[in-house]
Amino acid sequence: MSTLQIVRIPALSDNYIWLVHDPDSSETMVVDPAEAAPVLAAADARGWRIGAIWNTHWHPDHTGGNGAIKQAHGATVIAPAAEAARIPTADRLVAEGDVVALGAHEAVVMEVPAHTAGHIAYHFADDAAAFVGDTLFAMGCGRLFEGTADQMFANMQRFAALPDETVIYCAHEYTQSNGRFALVAEPDNDAIRYRMAKVDAARAAGEPTVPTTIGAERATNPFLRAESAEKLAELRAAKDGFSG
Repeated sequence: MSTLQIVRIPALSDNYIWLVHDPDSSETMVVDPAEAAPVLAAADARGWRIGAIWNTHWHPDHTGGNGAIKQAHGATVIAPAAEAARIPTADRLVAEGDVVALGAHEAVVMEVPAHTAGHIAYHFADDAAAFVGDTLFAMGCGRLFEGTADQMFANMQRFAALPDETVIYCAHEYTQSNGRFALVAEPDNDAIRYRMAKVDAARAAGEPTVPTTIGAERATNPFLRAESAEKLAELRAAKDGFSG
């Protein structure tokens, strides 16, 4: 089985859209298209036809391109069942434990509510990859817009249990701001200082800092490392008011 080809597409101010292609089947899907134009351009440049759109949650900066991509390529929209009413373009609704596939590559749906009430992630265990939307970020986690710290803590525990080599494809370039907070949250963590030196250099050069890995997050992400829901709630409240 061939390795998935994964293309990072910058969109809006700080979004990343992930275009994913299976060379064996020639099938292509896109995760969380914030807007259609850059996705269609990237697919056309490679001669790929987008057969599916995989949404992690309903926010417009993750679903805004659904309609136009669906119209242009006839793509099927796969979306969280719990958010069906908020994703009118959805064709197939999925929930915890459901399997979605790109060719022979299978991903299991993980329900990871907190950022939104029905947020999901897609985990390709055999490919050591997960598309996590706005739940887990490099050195951070999503805001608790529609859920609780208990839910986010449970999510972090689930992600922390994945193998270190699992590549995490999140949807925003938040690493630098998250890392600045992480330095304050864990001032004695040398791994964070070392990582931030590389992050600052990458951003100064205009380079992206994601995807990340579970191993990197286990060492440097205060939210993934939180020992309790209470600690995560404390960290999240502090990060929400952080201006460093």
